[in-house]
Amino acid sequence: MIATVLMVTGLLSVAYALGLGLAVVQTSTDDTVAREKAREAMEDVYTARDTASITFDQICNVGSGAGCIFISGLTGLTSPGADGIVNTADDGAAETVDTPGPDGILGTADDILLPLSNYRRSIQITQLSPILKQITVTIQFTTPRGITRSVTLVTLMSPYV
Repeated sequence: MIATVLMVTGLLSVAYALGLGLAVVQTSTDDTVAREKAREAMEDVYTARDTASITFDQICNVGSGAGCIFISGLTGLTSPGADGIVNTADDGAAETVDTPGPDGILGTADDILLPLSNYRRSIQITQLSPILKQITVTIQFTTPRGITRSVTLVTLMSPYV
């Protein structure tokens, strides 16, 4: 009887650990997508500054001053608009991820486009001094288990390239 109780306890512990491990593996894909989307947004801001498609003074949240272009708060993930920068007023359609279809080959006619509807992005810009801004990109997403998680990337930017 004691051996049976110990065996059942051990098997339940192994089953719990296996389930927990599978949940971590499933969430790691969402974490990776969130990190990459945060990096892409940050690259958009730096590229716009470096190519002079926007001025340093325009790198601020709408409502923070004249000419500011970045939308405040969390918004759905959209593709960049004509200005090539995400989280601005001219953004395009909702972002999707291209996945291989039944043939298992990416880039063929049967690929499946999965919407990134469970992700939201925020670009918050804080003026630290006349020549220094803090840019915080946050990607928030909901896991299949209904848990809300977020990834935040913070950097400093000056007008100098």
